[in-house]
Amino acid sequence: MGIFGTGFWSNFQIPAWFEVGGVKITALYNRTVSKAERVAEKFHLADAHVYGDPEELLRREKIDFMDIITEIDAHAPLVLLAAKYKIPVICQKPMAPDLATAENMVEACRTAGVPFFVHENFRWQTPIRALKQALDQGLIGKPFRAQLSFLTGFPVFDNQPFMKTLEHLIITDLGSHQLDLSRFLFGEATRLYCQTHQVQSGIRGEDAATIMLDTANHTTVVIRMAYAGNPVESDHFPQTSFFVEGELGTIELTADNWLRITTKAGTLSKRVPPPHYSWADPNYDVVHASIVPCNADLLKAVKGEGQAETTGEDNLKTVRLVFASYDSAASGKVIYL
Repeated sequence: MGIFGTGFWSNFQIPAWFEVGGVKITALYNRTVSKAERVAEKFHLADAHVYGDPEELLRREKIDFMDIITEIDAHAPLVLLAAKYKIPVICQKPMAPDLATAENMVEACRTAGVPFFVHENFRWQTPIRALKQALDQGLIGKPFRAQLSFLTGFPVFDNQPFMKTLEHLIITDLGSHQLDLSRFLFGEATRLYCQTHQVQSGIRGEDAATIMLDTANHTTVVIRMAYAGNPVESDHFPQTSFFVEGELGTIELTADNWLRITTKAGTLSKRVPPPHYSWADPNYDVVHASIVPCNADLLKAVKGEGQAETTGEDNLKTVRLVFASYDSAASGKVIYL
């Protein structure tokens, strides 16, 4: 495989590949070559070649797939190179800075016959898979309303300062995850309404948002998000909490990994914590642990051993919800999908 981008997230994506196994990193690209060299040294990739030009890497190396771990603006050019050289490609979320670019990326890979996947790892978090299992088992009957909350006072701009400059901030960055979770757990949306706020100073985009969706399954989903830096907000970064109401009861997933299922028989409570890896940042533990099963799912698909959950085609549905949310916030109107 080839690694494209050796910034912050590569420090966790790469060791997650080691946990999965069955892959060898033979080349790394970064526009600042010294950064790629440091990452290669850190992970003892002595045999891997380092490049400052992505197309030179693709011309000279024989790789089975690409893993793009760059900032958002670099995603499309690299995916289009993958289509040109007919190499299967995995891309970080958010897929693209706008809907037209995302649609072009998917179409280019479709036309070239190139498998295209998006690394959407939130749905692979251990507590969220446990919630999904409880819903699929029908323990609370048909869900009619759900609330997803990701509210944090964690200083997210400290290790990713580029986020301060983004015109579209929390909905593209965090909303991509939350909207994917809504689709994963409750089905496709038929309409949505969104409001946004810019709370902190010194940033370009929105750092708080509320999205309400109706789904084809007749579930009302409310998503609350904030990077507002408010110390009163949850300190259980970066976990999503849930409260789901069904015909037969409720399911609550709290930010400390407690899953509580309440029906007329009583309340069943159990902790569903993620595994811990030595390379994971404790501040991101539930997220970093989810990279491993996400990568495993994508690798099987790259090898032709099954269908990945998060293809480019599937993630395009999430991207459409992201930009429908911005349209709703700008217009003050409900968007029908």
